Amino acid sequence: MCEANAYLDKAGEELLIMESVDMVEPDGDDAWRLVGLFGDQKTVKGRLKEMNLVNHRIIFEA
Repeated sequence: MCEANAYLDKAGEELLIMESVDMVEPDGDDAWRLVGLFGDQKTVKGRLKEMNLVNHRIIFEA
């Protein structure tokens, strides 16, 4: 599988936002829509800091 987990970096601490993310797309200024494996969705505000698909991690920064 190619899905990844999304995290929010807040002051150096990574908080899990969503597991099994299949799609990331822009959703306005500094916002991203995350879509999960089963169609669940979340919006995260912040800057895309890092995507490491080998390690299945997407990191946003507040």
